[in-house]
Amino acid sequence: MQNPSSLSDWLARLETMHYKAIDMGLERVAEVRQRLGLDFDCPVITVGGTNGKGSTCAMLEAIFLQGGYRVGLYTSPHLLRFNERARINGAIVTDAALIEQFEAVDAARGELSLTYFEFTTLAILRMFAAAGLDVVILEVGLGGRLDAVNVIDADVAIITSIDLDHTDYLGDTREAIGMEKAGIFRAGKTAICSDPQPPASLLAHAQKIGADLWLFGRDFNYSGDKLQWSYGGREQRRNSLGYPALRGANQLLNASAAIAACEALRMRLPLSAQEIRTGLAMVELPGRFQVLPGRPTVILDVAHNPHAASTLAHNLDNMGFYRFTYAVFGCMQDKDIAGVVAKLKTQVDHWYLSALPIPRAANTEQLETAVLSADVTQSIEPQHDKSIKQFSSPAEAFHAALSAAGEDDRIVVFGSFFTVAGVMEARNTAFH
Repeated sequence: MQNPSSLSDWLARLETMHYKAIDMGLERVAEVRQRLGLDFDCPVITVGGTNGKGSTCAMLEAIFLQGGYRVGLYTSPHLLRFNERARINGAIVTDAALIEQFEAVDAARGELSLTYFEFTTLAILRMFAAAGLDVVILEVGLGGRLDAVNVIDADVAIITSIDLDHTDYLGDTREAIGMEKAGIFRAGKTAICSDPQPPASLLAHAQKIGADLWLFGRDFNYSGDKLQWSYGGREQRRNSLGYPALRGANQLLNASAAIAACEALRMRLPLSAQEIRTGLAMVELPGRFQVLPGRPTVILDVAHNPHAASTLAHNLDNMGFYRFTYAVFGCMQDKDIAGVVAKLKTQVDHWYLSALPIPRAANTEQLETAVLSADVTQSIEPQHDKSIKQFSSPAEAFHAALSAAGEDDRIVVFGSFFTVAGVMEARNTAFH
């Protein structure tokens, strides 16, 4: 079978290569990794967690780039283009660079079948291994212990938060999920947990394997006022830091974990206080409480589980007064949709529910049932007018919300990455 010539054709082929989309386990990836001779000479940081992974990775990348280091960053999923998943020195990699690696992985795997995520992870790891990098930052896709990223031994492993998500694969308690996520820890290596209440299973696993566990509140913490904040670690303090460019109350926890990782690696990758300060000021990450310029105010957030929705609700609360809030919401059917809606029902007046272009997505009838059963009409002040409408795409829902919203209203686009991406594409098209 001849190899595809374009990236889009490659990706289409990879989607059908394995008999199921998610197939947890490391045996296949480990075998192909060995055949590729895939190893890193530089420090590797792996970042797992229910929420906050992307933000923590983005902060680490920005800080190390300010330090003058050559940085590889692997994240998933992407919003608009697959290439967003891999960055070298802050630049998104090219189609040609990805295709070259896909061909190498395809040759090495032989008869072994790999999932889309396993195949693309190996390709990006191989690209990083050949790029002469000073540090590699890897975001875990799902869970930790059995995620393809975990085929690499991390020098520093970070777990940001632990809450219920992907319960079909990871278990339906924080203890079970904590155990899965703790699988990225390694014996004798730094293991950072920035969840203020880590499950006992995570603590026990770190102790059992002899990881060097850094806990928020014990080994590192932060304090601050409205103007600036400070980080305190085991041996380093970083004072008079500006707030991260990523908005939201939870970002100081993520920033603290990132700085703790920098402290743990300080002998190999020294950084000045100013480099950390500038990195946090420069960091960008689309779709994480991203407030767009203009009126009405538009907020993009990929919150798709109750923990993330609770953070989004808190951040919306802190924004000040808006007359009405319109929600453009689409979600996967395997998510706790009722739990997400419950966290945001007091913030939203008008629900614009969107279908998504993927079989796993909840349909708009399922979304409406969740909104109605959350009894949103009871939670909104009686003088407000309320509505629930259904749309065939995020773009259609967004344009309808834009038409209805006044200058002193706001539109919050949230739920699946597909919801946010659909609106980003619609806005890009409108501006070109």
